[in-house]
Amino acid sequence: MELKMGKSAGLSLECIELNAAGIDVGATEIYVAVPPDRDPQPVRRFATFTADLRAMAAWLVQCRVTTVAMESTGVYWIPPYEILEQAGIRVCLVNSKHVKHVPGRKSDVQDCQWLQYLHAVGLLHASFRPDEKICAIRSLSRHRASLIENAAGHVQHMQKALTQMNLQIHHVLSDITGLSGMAILEAIVAGERDAAKLAALCHTRVRSDQQTVIKSLVGNYRSEHLFTLKQSLTAYKHYRELMAECDREIERLTRQLNSRIDPPQKEPMPPADLRFRKRSKNQFHCDMSSELTRVLGVDLTTIPGISALTAHTLLSEIGSDLSPFPNAAAFASWLALCPANKKSGGKVLSSRTRQTNSRASRALRLAAQTLARNRSHLGNFYRSMRARLGAPPAITATAHKLARIIYHLLTTGQPYDESVFLQEGKKQAQRNEKRLRKQAKALGFQLVPIADLPSKPHLPYSGMWPLRTPRKTPHPSPHFLPHP
Repeated sequence: MELKMGKSAGLSLECIELNAAGIDVGATEIYVAVPPDRDPQPVRRFATFTADLRAMAAWLVQCRVTTVAMESTGVYWIPPYEILEQAGIRVCLVNSKHVKHVPGRKSDVQDCQWLQYLHAVGLLHASFRPDEKICAIRSLSRHRASLIENAAGHVQHMQKALTQMNLQIHHVLSDITGLSGMAILEAIVAGERDAAKLAALCHTRVRSDQQTVIKSLVGNYRSEHLFTLKQSLTAYKHYRELMAECDREIERLTRQLNSRIDPPQKEPMPPADLRFRKRSKNQFHCDMSSELTRVLGVDLTTIPGISALTAHTLLSEIGSDLSPFPNAAAFASWLALCPANKKSGGKVLSSRTRQTNSRASRALRLAAQTLARNRSHLGNFYRSMRARLGAPPAITATAHKLARIIYHLLTTGQPYDESVFLQEGKKQAQRNEKRLRKQAKALGFQLVPIADLPSKPHLPYSGMWPLRTPRKTPHPSPHFLPHP
């Protein structure tokens, strides 16, 4: 099919990628542009069916194309990306914000030509994408997150049905989906209406007293609300089963990843401690910590604030190989956890962090927020930054610090050591002391340690407290004025 050439075909700069092509991806059709000297018709249109995509890859190979640039448009870029990779063509997946047209350039033909031109002159940078095995785990992890969101929606439906029946049990129990809450809900759905019998299903560790629980279970059991409660409870349990099945599949794929070290042998926990362990509902239904340690080479859960779920999110979004990032600063910049300075005329216009939808960045921010009461160096750092800047900047600063720590651990293979921060704290105290001594000397003073000061003489105890010297001009309190 003959297509009209755009104005960008006449542009000529020094070409860096001589065998570059550009693809404009759509839902039902894609437009492909190759160098003008490779084919009499350098711009072609293909449908998005698998046979057409394979024909597109064969045409690109025939035109001696070795690299292709395309925008990351939704999920439409995934099938062409995979087929081009199978054909041995290197794909440069770029951010759509980086390839915006100048005014007056907007059509499918001109888009693919513009991408081909920018890629040929070396003005495009490929986005980071982990290997195929990590991408498979990432797809399942994101699906698992959607299952958690759907299950949370059905929990809200159950709470709404209970509120409409004036059953306040979800306000008495801390977790309506816990052991006691699920037992009560299943009994209500089964037909039990006696509040005393329902309250007897509570676990012994429930903090609310028995009478409060009984009062919260007295309500108006209407049939339409009971029907909603039954369906919501069934849907919630179904999603929990889907999550367990998804966890097994994620564990199977994780075991196929290459090992960097042998997993450490964990000592069995005494049975007495099992009573005090509380497992989060969103945690994995398997021992994911040992698998993560084997794949990553270090145990990230030893870092304060990093749980097994957070470490798995980082693995599924980034992988274990951080070689595409030259240093920790580049890694933090990719996570959008550092200031994005905008300068013009020698003046800083803005230094706010970039907005991002990265799940890894979100996981690190949540991990930083959990350090509010943590008694560690990172917890002290978060509280110090929160006192100085406020909560949102403190979360970003702490997440940035966590990102740099994780980059150092994954690239060096060293375990997390809290004593390093203690040594840095001592060095910082020495620098502060040196600065204060210098300022005191400039003002004509001299700093003396408290230990070198002469101690005050100890007075013997006379057996009675010294009397307080009264004021010369006492001020009567308004609370003890005489009654008129």
